[in-house]
Amino acid sequence: MKIREIREMSNDEIIKRIQEEELNLVDLRFSHQLKLLANTAKLKLVRKDIARMKTILKERQMNANPNNSGVSK
Repeated sequence: MKIREIREMSNDEIIKRIQEEELNLVDLRFSHQLKLLANTAKLKLVRKDIARMKTILKERQMNANPNNSGVSK
């Protein structure tokens, strides 16, 4: 999934997609352990997609609340 596609999604859609991808990742890991997964690179792609979506959510949270820069004092 491309960053452009993620940015076009709403926050609720991203959260729902993250949950789906995390379940998908569990299934992929299980298949990998059972030697059923033919394309092991898919694990890396799913992890990166989840990270991209979480990054976009964090950016939106920081832009919505500019006073809280995420640095604790």
